[in-house]
Amino acid sequence: MEMTFKQEFFKIYDKKIASGEITFSRSGITKTDFTRICMEPDFVFEKEALEIICTAMKLTRDEHDRLFSSAGY
Repeated sequence: MEMTFKQEFFKIYDKKIASGEITFSRSGITKTDFTRICMEPDFVFEKEALEIICTAMKLTRDEHDRLFSSAGY
């Protein structure tokens, strides 16, 4: 079964936070968008915002591609 965007995002985000690679303040995510991804089951970041987040979180090409694919981009 394919993971939803939310599941894919938190799998990567939690790993990066736990390892100390990033902090919330350096993730590129606004507080409003973070609340929305937590509360809204089908929330997906806008494409431009997702690109900024991927860069800020220093995602690998594979992580980047998985997030964009699960977002439908």
